Amino acid sequence: MRPELRQRISLKNPLHFLALGFGSGLAPKAPGTFGTLAALPLVYLCSVYLPFSFYLLLTVLFSIVGIWICGKTADDMQVHDDSSIVWDEVVGMLITMIAVPLNWQTLLVGFVLFRFFDIVKPWPISYLDKHVHGGFGIMADDILAGMFALACMHIGLYLSWI
Repeated sequence: MRPELRQRISLKNPLHFLALGFGSGLAPKAPGTFGTLAALPLVYLCSVYLPFSFYLLLTVLFSIVGIWICGKTADDMQVHDDSSIVWDEVVGMLITMIAVPLNWQTLLVGFVLFRFFDIVKPWPISYLDKHVHGGFGIMADDILAGMFALACMHIGLYLSWI
């Protein structure tokens, strides 16, 4: 992250802390990958300790609140969708794992699938990434990447590939 951006944010600010994926977005290389990795303990805790309906409700809530969190942090940084803002990756990974039986294999496949869709950005993910702005734009492409990965996970589970 450029030094002038570091001066505009603080991990002591709860919005910045969340937007930066608990600090994982400050990784010097591949912050999106580190943000997705930071989501794994959250996915595990929510999957193991929450009923499915709460997991789903929390994921929707994190998605909606993420629009504000990411938008406000981007405004504070004075940069649209800086790579250090990774709350969208956290939410994308939560979406990827909706109703997926949890084990190391499904976590690994879900991680790889989500990162694939988030990096490659096939249409319509690429369209959202380029044409939708603000907090909603930051969140939208990763929410859709999570949905693509979720669909692949469930197809893989149905076909017993995972």
